[in-house]
Amino acid sequence: MGWKAGDGPLRVAIVGAGPAGFYAAEALLKQADVPVSVDMFERLLTPYGLVRHGVAPDHLKIKTVTRAFAQTAAAPGFRFFGNVEFGRDLLLADLQKHYHQVLFTVGAQTDRHMGIPGEGLARSHPATAFVGWYNGHPDYCDLEFDLQQETVAVVGVGNVAIDVARILCLSHEELLETDMPEYAIDALSRSRVRDVYLLGRRGPAQAAFTNPELKELGELATADVIISKDEAALDELSREELEAANDRMLARKVEMIAEFAAHAPAGREKRLHLRFLVSPLALVDDGAGGVGAMTLGRNVLHRSASGALSAESTGETETIPAGLVFRSVGYRGMPLPGVPFNNRWGVISNRRGRAIDTETDETVTGEYVAGWIKRGPSGVIGTNKPDAVETVAAMLEDAAAGATWGPSAPVETAVVALLRSRGVEFTSFDDWCAIDNAELAAGQAASRPRVKFGNKDEMWRCLGREGGRAAG
Repeated sequence: MGWKAGDGPLRVAIVGAGPAGFYAAEALLKQADVPVSVDMFERLLTPYGLVRHGVAPDHLKIKTVTRAFAQTAAAPGFRFFGNVEFGRDLLLADLQKHYHQVLFTVGAQTDRHMGIPGEGLARSHPATAFVGWYNGHPDYCDLEFDLQQETVAVVGVGNVAIDVARILCLSHEELLETDMPEYAIDALSRSRVRDVYLLGRRGPAQAAFTNPELKELGELATADVIISKDEAALDELSREELEAANDRMLARKVEMIAEFAAHAPAGREKRLHLRFLVSPLALVDDGAGGVGAMTLGRNVLHRSASGALSAESTGETETIPAGLVFRSVGYRGMPLPGVPFNNRWGVISNRRGRAIDTETDETVTGEYVAGWIKRGPSGVIGTNKPDAVETVAAMLEDAAAGATWGPSAPVETAVVALLRSRGVEFTSFDDWCAIDNAELAAGQAASRPRVKFGNKDEMWRCLGREGGRAAG
């Protein structure tokens, strides 16, 4: 039997503690029609997902969104359980026993491949690994990147790609203004990188990065931005698309790219080459099993049957040096045990946030989704708010109709007892606050905004729990 008014609070489990999860928790707890309690589970020790581990470490203003998330965490009826991994520490059957509904907000955890020869060579990496490394993500903090290479190629022109290129170009002084862990600042400060190539397969009008990200390139203290006038110029199809769009932000983006192309380099220490209408065809072995160069193909734009502008090879090629390569060509979610998944799109199958059985196309009772695992990797942090609100509306609608799970033990103490019986050392939101305060204090002592802990063991020691079993 599903939930009904008078049964006590609608008990909701949220799996994933990023922006989508917190926006959903806020929407659930602020509405007054249905009493709700929310338990949020996160496989890492800390909350906030990509705000902590994905947003560029020099974009501190963006990270202030966590103040609103902290207010949600302080609301009556909210609990945070860190270091709890769905599918290992907590199963779908467990959630069905203790909750009326579950909302998955686990994001898009893996990167897409380029699918070209040489992609598996040493020093060829997914951008997600590098971003996680310089942001202190526990899954990536022990990785090593050969920053003694002088030339780096970053494939992609989205915000993640442009972040990677910019971080590689920061001076030591600029690095000290970030919230990076010390190990990342030390390694980047010793970097011998001098040329960074940011590569886009289509033209300036189709670049996915946003205007603020582009503007920041012109503010780098020790790097020139170099763009070919030929590649900055719009072809006829792009001009038509720009005029039809009547989009002031897009027009300004194209103008900024043209302005960069018109400026002569100032002779700074580093050079960031922004390239358009080129596609990687192969990574070239340096003779020792590592990447030493990249073969590029030149493209032109043509209009596909769907009406979109796509890149088509001209047959011309060139080779650029590249001792280190980062690919940022898209992301996709991973299937969760027992949860319906669309392998083609890399998302949990759903209709307006309600999980859908992939075989019957019927709604799966009690299961919901929000964020990138719902719609794919698109939008900015704020995009997750209306997305989560839409799903929450469906959850409340189903609850009012009694279309929920009928848990046998819907009590607060049950899941705590379950996790402890399985030996799971979980963190609370108070534990996160202790970690947060320690990082801020370390930052203040070093005249920096924050100094992140370098790994999960340091976090456990901060909490006085050296025996904690960390996830991942």
